[in-house]
Amino acid sequence: MSAHTRDAPPNDAESLTRVVIRFAGDSGDGMQLTGDRFTDVSAIFGNDLVTLPNYPAEIRAPAGTIAGVSSFQVHISDHDITTPGDVPNVLVAMNPAALKANLGDLSSGATILVNTDAFVDRNLEKAGYDTNPLEDGSLDAYTIFEIPMTSITKKACEPLGVKPRDAERSKNYFALGLISWMYSRPTEPIVAWTEEKFAKKELVRDANIAAFKAGYNFGETAELFDHPFEISPAPLPAGHYRNVTGNIATTYGLIAGSQQARLPMVYASYPITPASDILHELSRHKNFGVRTMQAEDEIAAAGVAIGSSFAGQLGVTATSGPGVDLKGEALGLAISLELPLVIVNVQRGGPSTGLPTKTEQSDLMLAMYGRHGEAPMPVLAARSPSDCFDAAFEAVRIALKYRTPVMLLTDGYLANGSEPWLLPDVDTLPDISVPFTTEPNDGDEFLPYLRDPETLARPWAVPGTPGLMHRIGGLEKEDGTGNVNYDPDNHDHMCRVRAAKVAGIASDIPPLEVNGADGDELLVLSWGSTWGVVDAGVRRARTRGHNVAHAHLRYLNPFPENLGAVLSAHPKVLVPEMNLGQLSKLVRAEFLVDAQSLTQVRGVPFHAEEIETTILEMLDE
Repeated sequence: MSAHTRDAPPNDAESLTRVVIRFAGDSGDGMQLTGDRFTDVSAIFGNDLVTLPNYPAEIRAPAGTIAGVSSFQVHISDHDITTPGDVPNVLVAMNPAALKANLGDLSSGATILVNTDAFVDRNLEKAGYDTNPLEDGSLDAYTIFEIPMTSITKKACEPLGVKPRDAERSKNYFALGLISWMYSRPTEPIVAWTEEKFAKKELVRDANIAAFKAGYNFGETAELFDHPFEISPAPLPAGHYRNVTGNIATTYGLIAGSQQARLPMVYASYPITPASDILHELSRHKNFGVRTMQAEDEIAAAGVAIGSSFAGQLGVTATSGPGVDLKGEALGLAISLELPLVIVNVQRGGPSTGLPTKTEQSDLMLAMYGRHGEAPMPVLAARSPSDCFDAAFEAVRIALKYRTPVMLLTDGYLANGSEPWLLPDVDTLPDISVPFTTEPNDGDEFLPYLRDPETLARPWAVPGTPGLMHRIGGLEKEDGTGNVNYDPDNHDHMCRVRAAKVAGIASDIPPLEVNGADGDELLVLSWGSTWGVVDAGVRRARTRGHNVAHAHLRYLNPFPENLGAVLSAHPKVLVPEMNLGQLSKLVRAEFLVDAQSLTQVRGVPFHAEEIETTILEMLDE
């Protein structure tokens, strides 16, 4: 029987409300592609979902070793969810290393699908096994399905004339077909995508489709499985959806910002994990007036973006923590020039090269203070992959309106993770255009630092505009004229004005919303990507009958005007962060509250259970 699309689940399908599946294998086994395809087809089916890709830090780790394991976790449900799941219900292990690297994350009773063809002595040794775990009883606590995925894949591809070594590369499609059967996924979208993706490589296309159908048919005809499962579509708000990663949503938010500002965008960056996809995607959108440049280094990228803003464009650059280190001097220049600029920092594990493929939130202090001198900068953080669109758009708005560099913080989890995104109605996006100065603003004289009384922003004059010639540079300017000025009082004044301009943005952002009530014993304060897991942990605590409030910060500099009042309305405050307590230090210093930290820097997001456990411990104190 060939694979087919199910319009309805089979009669014997068991209904589930949710499932967490993790695909794991060697970095060359195609686990990211497998996870992406399963995710997309689940989005098409209508499930809510959140994903967690996990890449090996070594670029070319030895095949079959723990260091080379790549995994992709996806949480799908028939209801609203905000996390990729604490632990997998199902693990697909393509080799011994994948099993060993991920076994510790499983709960007793979890299902493991094992590619038995890979459990040979050589691979067992490379993974650090003394005995075969499939034979020594060490997996008795789990439900194990032993499947010769490689052998069946080779047999399915044999009639196509595919060489055995080439056919072996399609074993990930076998696993994808099997899981698609197990969870009643429609198959036509996967086949159609494969036909388009590999249209110029016919043997690869045909081998992948053959392997996919073989996996699907194996699930349907083998007697290993009692029945498939079904997770119904989630009741999401009506509209047009697409599955989106944080990096792609950031890209679209920047494009939307430039369009609504009626400005061409110049994006300059240097390739760095995990921010490079922003450059790749933006380079595809020249039709929106986007110009992209891969600079020779991080310093040059920042310089190009600043120069573009001086020339009347929307200057944007993106990087990760090490790149922000290098851009620091240029960012100080942008603050001194008081020109619009957007800097996207896709945070990763540090310091130094650190954990290039792992996530972290440890650049908050860098964003706030990572420049010499008094150099304040607005800082925003996205909370989920799809929210990266709104956060990027808002960063553009603030940068343009206040003539200031703005740093947008995302992280590796948001950048590579995905979720369904309800596409916005572009007609409802606000006009954020800023008129250029075209005439002298003080009689017959142009004063480049004559400020708007409301925003304290200076005029933006495009070079070459008749009569508006002015000087730029890093030396301190005289307020008004923009001439170089070393007077102590002027420097003090300019530092205070630049700080007041950033602080004044607080009156132009929404007040902090609280999910809960004043007087709730505990407030959990989150920022960035901790939003989803904190939301889930708070929900769990509430189901136990506890009154727990949750507030999430998008704006980190300046803070919302009502943050102090929100904090003071709750006797206890918990701040979970993927760092060693950076936001909690800022909150304690600014508002003199006893904010307690929950911290970790393991390169992966918190589990909702960790949030729930800490909440209960604090309530019991």
